[in-house]
Amino acid sequence: MTAIEKQIELILKLNPNYSEMDKVYLTNRLLNLIGDNALSLSAAKDFLANLDLLVKEAVANKKIADTLAAKQILEAQIMDLATPSPSQANHIFWDKYQAGAKEATNWFFNLSKANNYIQTRAIAKNIVFPAKTEYGDLEITINMSKPEKDPKDIAAAAKLKKAGYPACALCMETEGYAGRNNFAARANHRIIRFLLGGKTWGFQYSPYAYFNEHAIFLDENHEPMVINQTTFSNLLAIVDMFPEYFVGSNADLPIVGGSMLSHEHYQGGRHIFPMAKAPIEIKLQLADYPEVKAGIVKWPMSVIRLISHDKDELINAAEHIRKIWDNYWDNYTDETVDVRAVTNGIRHHTITPIAQKIAGKYQLDLVLRDNQTSNKYPDGIFHPHADVQHIKKENIGLIEVMGRAILPARLKTEFNEVKKYLLNQPNQINPIHKEWAEQLRQKYSWSESNSDKQLQLAVGEVFAQVLADAGVFKRDEVGIAAFKRFCHQL
Repeated sequence: MTAIEKQIELILKLNPNYSEMDKVYLTNRLLNLIGDNALSLSAAKDFLANLDLLVKEAVANKKIADTLAAKQILEAQIMDLATPSPSQANHIFWDKYQAGAKEATNWFFNLSKANNYIQTRAIAKNIVFPAKTEYGDLEITINMSKPEKDPKDIAAAAKLKKAGYPACALCMETEGYAGRNNFAARANHRIIRFLLGGKTWGFQYSPYAYFNEHAIFLDENHEPMVINQTTFSNLLAIVDMFPEYFVGSNADLPIVGGSMLSHEHYQGGRHIFPMAKAPIEIKLQLADYPEVKAGIVKWPMSVIRLISHDKDELINAAEHIRKIWDNYWDNYTDETVDVRAVTNGIRHHTITPIAQKIAGKYQLDLVLRDNQTSNKYPDGIFHPHADVQHIKKENIGLIEVMGRAILPARLKTEFNEVKKYLLNQPNQINPIHKEWAEQLRQKYSWSESNSDKQLQLAVGEVFAQVLADAGVFKRDEVGIAAFKRFCHQL
């Protein structure tokens, strides 16, 4: 079998637009992209390896430049032929949804992997391990999946005029977009449309997933993130629609928000995060919402959990809490713990909300956030502090709030040098880790047999401290008392 024939086999398997009669047509479409020399190219064993062969052949035939961006654009164009059109993908999804949400999401998830939109091979490079802490097993990931930028692409991108289309990576206009040096290839990208609160929204998967079935729900319009009563209503509507998924929103302010504040979106998927497993340790009474069970969660960040079978009352209770915490004109401030809702006319309070359905009841976790800075903490008072920034300096967004660390790729090599240092072997330890390594040397006894496990445990302890730094009310006597004072306002 030739590489072209194998690619056509995948096209016919995935895309109902085509049948056996279309083989000659598809051959010519592929040759136009790759070059006529590809006709004699032998197939690889699996479809993704075969895709690599076709792209390599296109480079050899001078059809594309030998740059990462050009290769990714061609990959997406080739796989676009194997992908149903947007209207057809939506038709198939909602037809399968009649048999159940899981039936529909399974089909869409498997399509998104098979057509290489979800970068399965890149994701497989990520390093993932659990770390036991007093809050349960936190999830540590070192993100190796996103490719380094090609210097040739960077140079080419610098010469490009700033483009306003698509406005951002979350816009629906990315569906089918070819890509360019400074914008990801999306020819094989598909978005499922649905109505949410009377507006059109989209459902897609993340190409570089951080957890199982990492989904993104996005507003049709390019509008900034906002947390309000509609947010709570939307999140609960989505878990009604996809009851096996959790769904949550990043906060809507810098420092405590995610990396994309310019486009309203939520994230969800089929994964149970450590925070979801954490118990309520202090029960709360919400007098005006008798159908809602409430409590403070045992977690390093400041979390109020609401549980109810009554969706409307749960939404109203969540909005009641949000208004007390985050209302410009009537807000909550406690100087004893540096909690200030507004300074110099600038709003600081918001919420990271997460919803799921458990045993027929709705659960809504409200994580209180405050994005103040100070002379002592210029990166953020409730942000990873300097002593942990050698491992984690970036914003603590939705995924990390829930207990899954997303750490930079540099740490794979750096942790190996730390281990050598602790084992008294020749090493090139990064100076930023030296103080931490000395603390670990004093705390543990190190040997070849225990070094990997102990280092993972130590990383977990740092991540727990990262979350504690981001917690508004600290888990000490003063902080707990302050948290209780806030809850008395509810």
